[in-house]
Amino acid sequence: MLWPDRYTQRTHLVKNIRKCSPQKAKNIATGLLPITSWLPAYRVKEWLLSDFVSGLSTGLVAVLQGLAFALLVYVRPGYGLYAAFFPVIGYFFFGTSRHISVGPFPVLSIMVGEVVMKLVDEESVGNSTLTTSTALDDEKIQVAATVSLLAGIFQLLLGALQVGFVIIYLSQSLISGFTTAAAIHVVVSQLKFILQLPVTGCKEPLSIFCTLGKIGGQITKTNIADLVTALIILVIVFVVKEINERYKAKLPVPIPIELFVTVIATGISYACNFKERFQVDVIGQLEKGFKPPVQLDMRVFQSCVGDAFSIAIVGFAVAFSVAKVYSVKYDYPINGNQELIAFGLSNIFCGAFSGFAASTSLSRSGVQESTGGKTQVAGLLSAVIVLIVIVAIGFLLEPLQKSVLAALALGNLKGMLMQFKEIGVLWKKDKYDCMIWIVTFLCTVILGLAIGLGVSIGFELLTIVFRTQFPKCTLLANVGRSNIYKNRKDYVDIYEPEGVKIFSCPAPIFFANIDFFQEKLITSVGFNPLRVLRKRNKALRKIRKMLKKGELQMTPTLKDFVRVDVDVYIVGAQEGFLDKLERCAFFDEEIKPSMFFISIHDAVLHILVKKNGSCSPKFKPMKVTTVLRVHSSLE
Repeated sequence: MLWPDRYTQRTHLVKNIRKCSPQKAKNIATGLLPITSWLPAYRVKEWLLSDFVSGLSTGLVAVLQGLAFALLVYVRPGYGLYAAFFPVIGYFFFGTSRHISVGPFPVLSIMVGEVVMKLVDEESVGNSTLTTSTALDDEKIQVAATVSLLAGIFQLLLGALQVGFVIIYLSQSLISGFTTAAAIHVVVSQLKFILQLPVTGCKEPLSIFCTLGKIGGQITKTNIADLVTALIILVIVFVVKEINERYKAKLPVPIPIELFVTVIATGISYACNFKERFQVDVIGQLEKGFKPPVQLDMRVFQSCVGDAFSIAIVGFAVAFSVAKVYSVKYDYPINGNQELIAFGLSNIFCGAFSGFAASTSLSRSGVQESTGGKTQVAGLLSAVIVLIVIVAIGFLLEPLQKSVLAALALGNLKGMLMQFKEIGVLWKKDKYDCMIWIVTFLCTVILGLAIGLGVSIGFELLTIVFRTQFPKCTLLANVGRSNIYKNRKDYVDIYEPEGVKIFSCPAPIFFANIDFFQEKLITSVGFNPLRVLRKRNKALRKIRKMLKKGELQMTPTLKDFVRVDVDVYIVGAQEGFLDKLERCAFFDEEIKPSMFFISIHDAVLHILVKKNGSCSPKFKPMKVTTVLRVHSSLE
């Protein structure tokens, strides 16, 4: 009789699996390929025109930023166009954000550039191994492409392992301090293009001081034409960006100042023949079409593993932070693990075809969103604009000065450099976050981006240890005679029941902070229970001797006097906490589960009812009651 039942159960199980398999397959497909979920629902009549305008504007900015940020990587400007094209294609199919513009990002570009400087020796030009500058350029792009591809592999693996939660270990203060320091590195790296000085790159750490020293040693060789051009461009860009910021509510779209100054600067340079007359450094020939896949060098792979992982984490952290802002603003979900997969595949694709690591540019994403972009179609159309420049009209930009690109790169740093204002805000808000910002900034400026990031993360984890080991414990009081309990020092209209102390500790209690917790609790209550216990025992021994000698008679009220005790109630314990204490044999005749309450107010009401019911008007013993608020489970 058992066999038919098992057979029936197995048959039902198979039917259920077959019944659910199409839906499961659909969920898997939409999870790994988000385009299958949003593209069929695309509203052509409502969104296409907006996406077209947005894609056109974003594409033009992407071209200029691609050329400018290539200078940060120390490769020829044309390779920046590849970094502005390939990642967009990958993200179009696999990304979950509808508004970020994927492509070169100055912080990520300078991180790749530091790897290039570390692994490529510019001063070896002329030796038997590198006989021409072309060979040097080829080696630079090979290193840049390799580290970008490896960063993409790390991102893909992290996404496949579903560890997108690593972003929580990069706090906003750490990201802010790091990007501000990176902006300083960008400024220093672009000085040689603004001044047109033959300065070779320096290796970490202390690379920023080495570069400044080399620039200072050659400052008399500055090309005045490049310097004047860059200063004029910087002033114009900063002024217009300030106008865009102040009047963004009135302007239909931000003024595309980068496009205007590029067109004008290119035209003037070509018409006046700046290259011959003033010996300025120009972009030069931009090769049409695409390069074949890069031949990767395993020695480079082995040398840049740590740098690639840092690039992978920073690129994802910045992109996810920006994507999260837009997802909240327009109320749609984004998936951290899928974003890792999307950027991983995009960077693998980009690195394989001579590009460098991509994330998202804040300014470029702002253009895509503010010009009406609705979906990733706007990003795809921006890639089409970049494609047209690569295969057809790139030659029009050949007379453009590199100092103009450097000035445009610096013009995009205004927002990051303004993050210095956060120091004062963080100091008032949270001292630990302020220290994280300062330490991250200083370490990144002094030690370089990769080493500085590692040290900063270590310091941030150390602050977490300090926060849990030395939490900010407080005494709470009732505010406004309601069910609200806040720090008694922050309010005037407070109520504290007589003999009741409400002690709050905003951290889990475990072996490392138990002594600190005990010390703070004793200070808050006002006496040490061990001292009281010793004095009570001493008094009891003395009373017994007096009773034995007949010098004292025992009465029930004397019994109440010698019973010096403190009631303790715990509130806010997590679900399952009591079960854990039961398994640990925590409870006994004195410590019972009835000491736990859901909220502070419930515990206080219980104490007041207990006091009023147990004490007669004639005799009310003074008794201290302690309420402990537990924010996390005890460990």
